[in-house]
Amino acid sequence: MHHDRLGIYVNTKENCAVRISSPYWIPSGADWVLVTLDTNATLIRVREAAREKGVVADAETIIWGDFAKLAHRA
Repeated sequence: MHHDRLGIYVNTKENCAVRISSPYWIPSGADWVLVTLDTNATLIRVREAAREKGVVADAETIIWGDFAKLAHRA
């Protein structure tokens, strides 16, 4: 299993985060950034990590994404 690809990803276009704890679907593409390997991170920690990595202009606008809607678009 690719544990180094599990974690929380932020979509920089949609300013939303998804928790990936299974290799069933790993986000790919330039819009998806792995911000933490901690699959149990809170939204506060996700925003902090996104801010530290500079992946979005305003990390406070990041929300949890709807996996079902986002997965079929990737």
